[in-house]
Amino acid sequence: MEHEVFVPVPAERLREVLDDPARVARAVPGLQQDAGAEPVAGRLKIRVGSHSVTYRGAVRVSRLDDGTYAVEGAAEESRGSGSVELTLRIALREAEGGCTVAYDGTASADGRIKDLPAEAVEGAVTRLLNRFAEHLAAAATDDAGDTDEEGAARAEEQPAPDSAPDPGLTEEPPAPERPSAFGSDRPSPSYGRADEDDEDDEEDIAEAAHARRTMIGRSAEEVDHAPPRGRYAPVPAPQTVTPPAPLRWAAPAAALALASAIVAVRALRRRR
Repeated sequence: MEHEVFVPVPAERLREVLDDPARVARAVPGLQQDAGAEPVAGRLKIRVGSHSVTYRGAVRVSRLDDGTYAVEGAAEESRGSGSVELTLRIALREAEGGCTVAYDGTASADGRIKDLPAEAVEGAVTRLLNRFAEHLAAAATDDAGDTDEEGAARAEEQPAPDSAPDPGLTEEPPAPERPSAFGSDRPSPSYGRADEDDEDDEEDIAEAAHARRTMIGRSAEEVDHAPPRGRYAPVPAPQTVTPPAPLRWAAPAAALALASAIVAVRALRRRR
């Protein structure tokens, strides 16, 4: 099997990632690492067409003298008796704007994947290698960004040169001018009206003092129910003088009694 992938990252950056097994494990797409196992070990699910096969195994990456990397891996099906063995060589070649990742190797497998179409298996392996190269480039880019941020942070922590201006040569901004009452369009107040208001205020103060003096010695109930005095006292409503009801009926009753007495006297005279 031979396959090549171009990534926009220098080859030296990719070598730094391939030299670190922990970063290689993070670059394997879909790898679920086992706790306490080797860096590049765990479970990996591969989708072939409409089928998916899950393998459990480990991969070892080592750097050779010629600058290439040897990848050896073995895994077994998590639900079945199938297995797969992989021998791969990775070469990094400088290219314009990045580098080319070249894969060359062989693989042997049995079990469920052997019964699937060869074209579907080849397509699944190609997608896996493409994503692995993309993840390597992303890891190298992230590490470069972290290095640049650390350098910028160290540069910010260094004290800046003393370039502060001389305090004696610094000009202070002029103080804002206060608005003048003579230059504004607002009309001046009327002093005659102000004097009248002052006199009214003095009268109110005098009445309030008198009310306080009259309330001294009274109970709270008397003070609450006491009518206001002075200018705030209520004006009594005009009263209409009307004669009482008994006097209004006295004259008709007297006239009736007098007429009855006259009639009685005349009747007695006739009988005699």
